[in-house]
Amino acid sequence: MHMTGAAAAPLREALRSLRAELDVPGEFPAAVLEEAQWAAQDPRLPAEDATHIPFFTIDPPSSVDLDQALHLERRPGGGYRVHYAIADVAAFVAPGGALDGEAHRRVMTLYFPDGKVPLHPAVLSEGAASLLPDHAAPALVWRHDLDADGRVEAAEVRRAVVRSRAKLDYTGVQHALDGGNASEPLALLREVGQLREALEAERGGVSLNVPEQEVTAVDGGFVLAYRAPLAADGWNAQMSLMTGMAAAEMMLASGTGVLRTLPTAPDGAVGRLRRAAQALGIAWPHHVPYAELVRGLDPRLPKHAAFLQECTALLRGAGYTVFRDGAVPEPSVHAAVAAPYTHCTAPLRRLADRYAGELCVAVCAGQEPPEWVLAALDGLPQEMAEGARLSNTVERECVDLVEAAVLKDRVGEVFDATVIDVKEREPRIGTVHLEEPAVVGRIEAADGLLPLGERIRVRLTRADPGTAKILFAPV
Repeated sequence: MHMTGAAAAPLREALRSLRAELDVPGEFPAAVLEEAQWAAQDPRLPAEDATHIPFFTIDPPSSVDLDQALHLERRPGGGYRVHYAIADVAAFVAPGGALDGEAHRRVMTLYFPDGKVPLHPAVLSEGAASLLPDHAAPALVWRHDLDADGRVEAAEVRRAVVRSRAKLDYTGVQHALDGGNASEPLALLREVGQLREALEAERGGVSLNVPEQEVTAVDGGFVLAYRAPLAADGWNAQMSLMTGMAAAEMMLASGTGVLRTLPTAPDGAVGRLRRAAQALGIAWPHHVPYAELVRGLDPRLPKHAAFLQECTALLRGAGYTVFRDGAVPEPSVHAAVAAPYTHCTAPLRRLADRYAGELCVAVCAGQEPPEWVLAALDGLPQEMAEGARLSNTVERECVDLVEAAVLKDRVGEVFDATVIDVKEREPRIGTVHLEEPAVVGRIEAADGLLPLGERIRVRLTRADPGTAKILFAPV
């Protein structure tokens, strides 16, 4: 969720209270800001110069903390070469320093509708360390050599100075590709992205194209809408997935690393999804695997969007697993990726990625991992778990707050909605999905059963931004 325009005072006050309640980090301490300022002026630059590679970035238009830049080209004789540059945070953050300590306290960037709470000070995350256009910056540069089917034949990573040529956004990329006027590297993003999606389907992986809620301030109020991911979002995500898979394989081969793992969903969870699909009128023959069904859904259709949101339940249980001395962890596979995988492409916004990147650089250089990496490795899973819990709480509470703010003057009104969830033990309580405005909220019937999957008329009975709660009742 993101919000544009000026927020109303009650919502801003509610968001301030939420930050205080959750003990969200505030301003950076003076020592951290001072160290960041010095680091921005004097980073540890690598000897290799890769500024000749015409990298570009693809991010939301307002983003300035740019972790990744890429360039794609055809290989002589067939296949593709993908260069993927990742911001080199370790070039600025000294192990054991004030910056490092603060990053371990924050763990990850938190996103609120009225702003973000960054992992690193802006002078780094939005300046010297960011892969902004026409700005030389140190990076971990991955090189993936792919065959004609998009399979990775060889992968390596090294330190180099890079310079992005352009800051692109998803809508502009999609328009350029659809209009046939994209440059060859951009056209190859679609070509390689589609090949990687086919390989994902072949191995049984699945990417959930869950619609985002978008908040816009209009005439002193707020408008909520859904944004279905574009095809370009998925193709760009495949580059990150490919890098995370290559990094995981590299660390497994070396015997030391940190993986992002997800156990296979229990049978009960899949059975619940089958009941939801039936209630929503989505055909799911028993011979069709879950991953194949999801790929055929259109997130622009309300019932498909509601089902995709329900599918996120299968992602619960994801975590980080550390291993040493060649002891392969169990599980070692991320069930949704259907392969070993790690987080390594967003070090400006996620702590663990800096460590995964360092381990891979050491492997490719034929060196032992740095001592500061090994010393912090065992604590990462717990740190990341705590950071993820806070991040998920922030997201959930912010959605509730904004929905309540949007609807606070509409208590008593009636809306069209679809029942997307019903409690098994208390079937008069559930969740409804409004098409307009883009709200997902709790519903309670006085008696009887809620009709799962059916469109009904609902009345808004409560919307209080102070309590961050909304409530509907069947008409």
